[in-house]
Amino acid sequence: MTRSIKFLFAALIAGMFLGAPVQAQDKAPKAADPPKAVEPEHKNGQPKADGPKAEKKEEKAASEGDGSEYEYAKIATSKGDIYVRLNKTKAPISTKNFLEYADKKFYDNTIFHRVVKEFVVQGGGFTTELKEKETSAPIKNEWKNGLKNKKGTIAMARVAAADSATSQFYINVQDNEALDYPREAGDNAAYAVFGNVVAGMKVVDQIRQVRTTTKNGSRPDGKPIPLHDCPAENVVIKSIARVSKDEAEKAAESDK
Repeated sequence: MTRSIKFLFAALIAGMFLGAPVQAQDKAPKAADPPKAVEPEHKNGQPKADGPKAEKKEEKAASEGDGSEYEYAKIATSKGDIYVRLNKTKAPISTKNFLEYADKKFYDNTIFHRVVKEFVVQGGGFTTELKEKETSAPIKNEWKNGLKNKKGTIAMARVAAADSATSQFYINVQDNEALDYPREAGDNAAYAVFGNVVAGMKVVDQIRQVRTTTKNGSRPDGKPIPLHDCPAENVVIKSIARVSKDEAEKAAESDK
């Protein structure tokens, strides 16, 4: 298959899939859909994307700390641990947002609700009972930060509106170049990468191999929502927590 044909195929998948790296979705993304954050009647009971709030203040806060370019976190799952390095210099808003959800234990006992073997694994929005969680306000889309949707990167899932990402994230299981290009239909924006896996890609590969099906989920208000490409057996995110650079590097070394 030529590179141009592969790209066109990826673009089609992104158009369906990236329409929003999956947060819940009224129109659940198909196997070839971009990562969508399941879109409720008004985006999963989530606040509407009225635009980023206090962007400059958020960016400044995310850049403060130990002075390094990165933050690190461990995603503990029922399949094993995944360590990620988050680029708080190039993606300060997304990094701060992700860590804030982690700090308040929002991600504890949620699931990877969408797994597309040759695309992405997505989670961070549904409980083990398949109920979508209430989230904070959406954030600004940092897709112009220079970070690309390469294999092993972590990025924000969203619905059709450009600035609509909340808690859901996805990990690219292959290079997904189509996700780096603005969607011409609708929001004219791409998908924001904010870090990469430094240890645990073997775990990600295990997750991508699980059998999937369509399940009946529910929105925060109880209304039903179909979850396509959902693991037949829950892949649980036990917790997500900050870790030190040393811990992440040790994990990376032992992962070789």
